[in-house]
Amino acid sequence: MAKIERESINFKLPKKLADVLRTAAKTRNTTATDLVIQGLHHVLGQAPGTEGSTEGRLHQLETQLQHLANRVELRVDNSAEEKLEQKLVAIATRLAQLEGAIMVLQRSKSGSRRSSSGYPNQFFEHKPPQLQPFQEENLALRLVTDTASLRDKRETLTQQEFIRWCKDRDPSSIGWRYESGDKLYYPVK
Repeated sequence: MAKIERESINFKLPKKLADVLRTAAKTRNTTATDLVIQGLHHVLGQAPGTEGSTEGRLHQLETQLQHLANRVELRVDNSAEEKLEQKLVAIATRLAQLEGAIMVLQRSKSGSRRSSSGYPNQFFEHKPPQLQPFQEENLALRLVTDTASLRDKRETLTQQEFIRWCKDRDPSSIGWRYESGDKLYYPVK
């Protein structure tokens, strides 16, 4: 590159500003003059005859580099958002698949029961599992309530009302009765 001819001009700067300028030049490993030139280019734009100066080109490169860094940061942020959105879509899809499978299971469970003649081999015949008696804590979880509410309903409602209340809350619409002897709840069909 052609060397740019320089002229010496004396400026009177406030002492604090001159100190800051020297400190900034030292931390950037440049001269105070180069920083002033960069500042003038920034304020005045490219002056005719200085387009090829090292200082001007350096200033342009710094501006372009900062612009690129900002774009990369923005792209990284968008990329993270896109990945999160893709994960949410995948989770929603999987949830929909699980809901569909549950519906199929419920339909097949409540659908027509096959007779034993439908199964040619006796080993494939099976009885549906029978519900076992529940302790108070387990029944409360099944009925989506707490033990205090369950106990309160059992003590304030009649036995038939309590069975009906349980049927309304039970996921399989099963009623439950309490046996004080063993303190367990038994299923009522």
